[in-house]
Amino acid sequence: MDWPEAPVELNDAQYEGFIKGYPAVIVDFWGPSCAPCKMIAPVLERMAADLRGRVAFGKMDVTRNIKTASSLSIRSIPALAFYRNGQLVKMKMGFMNQSKLTMELQEIL
Repeated sequence: MDWPEAPVELNDAQYEGFIKGYPAVIVDFWGPSCAPCKMIAPVLERMAADLRGRVAFGKMDVTRNIKTASSLSIRSIPALAFYRNGQLVKMKMGFMNQSKLTMELQEIL
């Protein structure tokens, strides 16, 4: 299994395959004009590198991928979807620092 070392930019067509392709996945739903989204991006990039081989990170622009965002009822961003073995475990909305995100991550590891 080839684990990404940075968050992978996803689209509607790739989403399902990505979340089922790894045992633990976090997907960041973001938008280009969202300030908190820009704040959480470097946190997720560091974590993707640090946790390579344990957690796969993806990111999805909700302005370009309305189908997936709608199917998950995402109404505010940033939104993080936590998956274990292809199944959605939980969704979290809003900015989180690295320590809070690490605590949330324990549920899927």
